[in-house]
Amino acid sequence: MTETTSTTSVSAEQAAREQALTERVLDSFENTRDPRLKEVMQSLTKHLHAFIREVRLSEEEWNTAIEFLTAVGHITDDRRQEFILLSDVLGASMQTILVNNPANGNATEATVFGPFFLEDAPEIPLGGNIAGPAHGQPCWVEGTVKDTHGNPVSGARVEVWEADEDGFYDVQYDDHRIAGRAHLFTDEHGEFRFWGLTPTPYPIPHDGPVGKMLAATNRSPVRASHLHFMVTAPGLRTLVTHIFVEGDPQLDIGDSVFGVQDSLIKRFEAQPADTPTPDGRNLGDKEWARTRFDIILVRNDERQ
Repeated sequence: MTETTSTTSVSAEQAAREQALTERVLDSFENTRDPRLKEVMQSLTKHLHAFIREVRLSEEEWNTAIEFLTAVGHITDDRRQEFILLSDVLGASMQTILVNNPANGNATEATVFGPFFLEDAPEIPLGGNIAGPAHGQPCWVEGTVKDTHGNPVSGARVEVWEADEDGFYDVQYDDHRIAGRAHLFTDEHGEFRFWGLTPTPYPIPHDGPVGKMLAATNRSPVRASHLHFMVTAPGLRTLVTHIFVEGDPQLDIGDSVFGVQDSLIKRFEAQPADTPTPDGRNLGDKEWARTRFDIILVRNDERQ
């Protein structure tokens, strides 16, 4: 890093010149027709200019930042979203979620979406298996979907996706496999159940510019073990969340995208190989696990 001058050493004349520029840029947005766009652009300008002035950003550092963002764009495609990854590791994704999903009584908390969701995941029946060819310990997942008044939500679409035991999502392989993801619908009692894999810790993709940033700042790319959910139903606010594995050592070390909420840490109970499964499925000599996740959705008319 280039040595820079502290803001406290800037002369009054220099500070005035810098502030005058900020004011000119702010004025350039005065005729913006959309009031929300005007608010966002002027606030962005204020904070961006304040950051540059606070750290006394050098031209070399500015060039490095441009090169970094260019590299993020170049590596992004329809199967890898490096900009979402960047937003995640900076906590911007989680902060946006917190702002847009205020605490609402007993409602299930939201968390980061992540870069690996795909539209049109296959549908499975209740009790079906999302794993497909993905490897890992079988895990029985069950729960209910209700609203904040305790009413069961029948026909809710429950979308689930996860990494395999090696820490890779299906989209990270080159063979276009569909594995570790599916959707299903709750029954008339708002209940859902499916087979998946017991989540394990894994690193976010760190072979690109975001990974280099984490390495330069001595940060781990590892995420705590988790299973993604997105739940939608008419008249109810869409929930994007995931659950974490109680006892996972990574919870103490830290989640690289800041997605952990205490209420989302669930017990995954290990089951010996000879334990009967809930649906009578024969797992042979495999050990398995089970967990429960009861989901509470907020009605649209309750949105704060």
